Amino acid sequence: MIFILITVFIDVLGIGIIIPILPELIKDFAGGSTALAGRWFGVLASTYALTQFIFAPVLGALSDRVGRRPVILISLFGLGVDYIIMGFAPTLGWLFVGRLVAGVMGASITTANAYIADVSKPEDRARNFGLIGVAFGLGFIFGPGLGGILGGIDLRLPFFVSAALALVNWLYGFFVLPESLPPEKRDAFSWKKANPVGSLHVLGSYPLVAGLTAAFVFVVLAQRGLETVWVLYTGHKFGWDEQMNGFSLMMVGLMAAIVQGGLVRPIVGRLGERRAILYGLVVAVITYLGYGLATAGWMLFAFIVFGSIGGVAGPAIQSLVAGAVPPEDQGKVQGGITSLMSLTSILAPLIFTAGLFSYFTSPGAPVELPGAPFLLGAVMYALAFVSLLRLFRRMPG
Repeated sequence: MIFILITVFIDVLGIGIIIPILPELIKDFAGGSTALAGRWFGVLASTYALTQFIFAPVLGALSDRVGRRPVILISLFGLGVDYIIMGFAPTLGWLFVGRLVAGVMGASITTANAYIADVSKPEDRARNFGLIGVAFGLGFIFGPGLGGILGGIDLRLPFFVSAALALVNWLYGFFVLPESLPPEKRDAFSWKKANPVGSLHVLGSYPLVAGLTAAFVFVVLAQRGLETVWVLYTGHKFGWDEQMNGFSLMMVGLMAAIVQGGLVRPIVGRLGERRAILYGLVVAVITYLGYGLATAGWMLFAFIVFGSIGGVAGPAIQSLVAGAVPPEDQGKVQGGITSLMSLTSILAPLIFTAGLFSYFTSPGAPVELPGAPFLLGAVMYALAFVSLLRLFRRMPG
């Protein structure tokens, strides 16, 4: 648990460092046009998701065959290479090459989730997945702030710092990380289960998991839409620079750490996993409406604080999924979920950023509405709520 938490923290720290500056770098390549930068950034994010969709189930099934340790180490090394490629990228095309590498190696979180499932007792699963949320939160507390500071010095510098962190993490894991899946619990590798379509078929083997992941499609669409449009949206509407965006993302990480570190266990324990998920989705609907309709920058910070309460839904969903799947299928199911998330993530940047944001900030739009992606996100969360409400009534637990 300790190593996995440190791994996730350093991994997310590296990702967080580049978040405030990657859209700005693309904007430089796009000649300073916000609408054009939104279009290219959406396509770039979609390309990454497509690559991850293809390779995530392969790594998930491979971890069921050879163990979690080698897959995690390969993924960490690949991320370090990715950041180096992007740091030296002379053109937009080289940024695409870097994201392709990241897509291939970016399934380390899939294997980390399977690792957590391997080492967790049933009564500790929700708490342990919540601790993963804490590691994410801490990474996003320090990462974007550091990225904003480094990006203010040079837009390329954050990539090299992220590369160093990923490679140090890989070296640390090489000497420290134990294997969590004993040989007697491993499963034979199957290309049928490792291909994207086959991995989605595995999800259908468990009715509750299938219902959860179907609703999860809407959640991921909304989340990925926010992630790809946030920096462009705040810069366009409120004039935020790299430092201000870094600070806002630090706030997101801080609130996630507080909520998932201190509130997941008591809330899930009091409400149960299912009601915690539903309440979290209601909070998300209100939060996204607030993001899209905000008229001043300070309002975004208010909704960041309020919306963090909905973060209890994620660990509760992961706990429900893990509890419905036997050990020998954890890697394949986690790979299937990551594959499904990647599939929806292919569409999200194209719809929210390259589509809605780019259109409603362009001169040809009938009305300027840069918050349109967030309003659509609120609709997505509402659809997820209705879907899960029906599922829980049909399959009472």
